[in-house]
Amino acid sequence: MSLAQIVGLNLHPVKSTAIRPVRTARVTYAGLQGDRRWMVVDADRAMVSSREEPRLFTIVAETPQTDPTVTSALVLTRSAGATNALAPLPVDEPAGPAVGVTLHGKPLTAVPAGAEATAWVRQALGRHDVTLVWCDDPTRRTLNPQYSQPGDHTALADGYPVTLASQASLRRLNEWIAETAAERGEQVPTPLPISRFRPNIVVDGDLEPFAEDGWSGIRVGEVRFRLPKGVDRCVMTTIDPTSLARGHEPVRTLARHRKLDGKTWFAVQLIPDSLGGMHLGDPVVPTPP
Repeated sequence: MSLAQIVGLNLHPVKSTAIRPVRTARVTYAGLQGDRRWMVVDADRAMVSSREEPRLFTIVAETPQTDPTVTSALVLTRSAGATNALAPLPVDEPAGPAVGVTLHGKPLTAVPAGAEATAWVRQALGRHDVTLVWCDDPTRRTLNPQYSQPGDHTALADGYPVTLASQASLRRLNEWIAETAAERGEQVPTPLPISRFRPNIVVDGDLEPFAEDGWSGIRVGEVRFRLPKGVDRCVMTTIDPTSLARGHEPVRTLARHRKLDGKTWFAVQLIPDSLGGMHLGDPVVPTPP
């Protein structure tokens, strides 16, 4: 019997840009269709993320998966809080040759977008050293063999195709954050939203906090996922995607309660074992260890 259901589905068409919530998503072996197929790289063709460039949060990327009225591969717009307005720009999948890029220092290949798309991103970020690139073939991106099987692959996610987070775990984390603030004599902060962790799938229901740590996978309808490992968190979670202000949480409190092997942990990774669709409200059946 299911203990949980899907209460959130999210796509991130361009890595580190604004989250696009959706009601339905198609599962491919590379991850959710339309998720993290594009990213921004610097002059050395290394990934630029919102860790070092928070203004990426002000870029909104729509695709046919996030907006059925979109007829191009991508439409770039600005968020309501952006300081400089730019006209929406439709972007087609580039046809040029793939070039070498790096993601967290690991070599990959991607195809540079056209000059107009890159000029738009440069103006949005106020930088002249960045380029928009597209992952033309996710099957080239294999996963860490320690946690995967031959043939597993993904596009431009940090390491694995899909991430899942639990609202029950977030509620416990926010309780801990409030306790930390009270102990330090600080004002108790507004509870953090699950969006700080940018999960693809958000679940809630009759779950214990961090129950997902003990699952070996999940099933949603006929779609099955393996759960290879948890997600180690970085300072990106400490940036408010609306105000772009940086703080100490949640990393400060995770380091107190959820630190292992020198890293802080929240949410879990998933690898699809089958194809299909998912919808808000779908039951989630965990696979026991």
